[in-house]
Amino acid sequence: MKDPDHGDTPSESGASAAGRGDGSKLGPRNGKGKRKRRKSSASPSAIASQPGTAGLAGRPAGANETEAARKRKRRRRSKSAKQQAQAVSAPQGSGVQVVDLTLGERKGHKRSKKARHRRGLQGRPLTSGERQPAPQRAADGSGNARQASPTGGGPAAAQPRPANRGDQPRAPYVAANEPPAPLYAALDLGTNNCRLLIAQPTRPGQFRVVDAFSRIVRLGEGLGASGRLSDEAMERAVEALKVCALKLGARTIRRSRLIATEAARAAENGETFLERVASETGLELEIINRETEARLAVSGCSSLVDRETRSVVLFDIGGGSSEIAVIRIGDSRSNRLANHITHWTSLPVGVVTLSERHGGQHVTPASFEAMVQEVEGMLSRFDSPPVEALANGTSGSGFHLIGTSGTVTTLAGVHLDLPRYDRRRVDGLWLTDDEVSAMQARLLSWDFDARAANPCIGPDRADLVLAGCAILEAIRRRWPSTRMRVADRGLREGLLTDMMADDGAWRRSRPRRHQRGSNASGSQEGNKP
Repeated sequence: MKDPDHGDTPSESGASAAGRGDGSKLGPRNGKGKRKRRKSSASPSAIASQPGTAGLAGRPAGANETEAARKRKRRRRSKSAKQQAQAVSAPQGSGVQVVDLTLGERKGHKRSKKARHRRGLQGRPLTSGERQPAPQRAADGSGNARQASPTGGGPAAAQPRPANRGDQPRAPYVAANEPPAPLYAALDLGTNNCRLLIAQPTRPGQFRVVDAFSRIVRLGEGLGASGRLSDEAMERAVEALKVCALKLGARTIRRSRLIATEAARAAENGETFLERVASETGLELEIINRETEARLAVSGCSSLVDRETRSVVLFDIGGGSSEIAVIRIGDSRSNRLANHITHWTSLPVGVVTLSERHGGQHVTPASFEAMVQEVEGMLSRFDSPPVEALANGTSGSGFHLIGTSGTVTTLAGVHLDLPRYDRRRVDGLWLTDDEVSAMQARLLSWDFDARAANPCIGPDRADLVLAGCAILEAIRRRWPSTRMRVADRGLREGLLTDMMADDGAWRRSRPRRHQRGSNASGSQEGNKP
């Protein structure tokens, strides 16, 4: 006896095909008005669909959903192939818009949440299927980004990517609805270093560094003995200034100031050297006097003076001279800290000149004390108020020292035991009087090779650091203080601060970034991109 459900009774689809007379079988409708044509079979299906169950005869439940998904994928692949064919065959100027689909869209996947909220080059959201081409840097070093031309020719054609992109200057970031911030440049050619800073103003009293350069040139090498700049020292300085000239020429600088200090100021051939610099590099350097140098050092360290501080002794130990300024703030504090200078002096001694007179490689405690006493003799002729008058009360909490030089930053790096020098950890660091004394004793116990092996000193400063410590020790004996603040900044920062303040860069109002869903001005123009 045959099972009535699994016997020879033909299925419904087979009966429908027999009525058509074409020998094929059609499946049920898939909900979109189309039928799925299947291959014909000589024998009826061995398994008929159960009453009240979903699915086709001979297929398990859920096959309809699988077929629908496969059809959608085939439809998307067909559409993508057609668009790629149009991109190849469409002539230029035909008006055919080619849409470059992302990898995820070609596979039929939805765009991720991060990709949907991706921003275009001008700050607007990218629409579906839109991809902004990445800007390529100009090969001429101008720093201006330009788009690759779709035709491959003309001035907007894509330039080959440079081999080393780190040498190409980057344009500063500017928000979509903000005017471009002006750039300021400051160059300091000292007795030991050549330094350059390019920055743009940000918040009042602050700026963001766009580019920087620093190189040890030892321009004052042998100056104390001969009174002239040597040919080797001038050659090193000119090569460093050529790099600075390239960096300055690659950007649009609103205002710049290029200065030279003690080495060019004291040398007999200082003016001749600056004429050579102008002819070979195109840079016009000015020799500043010692008072200007002291004021610039104070201006560069304005943000490191606490609000509760009443008086400060700020010193800058250079290569050929050392500037010292006594600052008394009082109750009314000016926006420019240099306006509070009451006494200042410039000692004609620095780390280069002092180490050449006493020897910098092999320093004994006796030779170190001789360097300290020489500097103390210079300070004895400086008429300044005693430390008791500078301190606030008996505790002296309103008075401290600020040191801005390579000597002080080196002491801070050795104190922190840094594997390599890190300006972010050194600038603004507080050191107690005992910590400074311990670091000086530690450096004095090292020989030249040990100092050169330290990552915060290196071979270029190994013969100069103890001479700087001798100048620092003489300053500490004249103005004893329980604490000292380290400043990894100096003349360059002072130049930038003064130029930005003179131009009113921080007073000029800049439009705020547009916030989504808000209109602070209440007008429709405030919401325009």
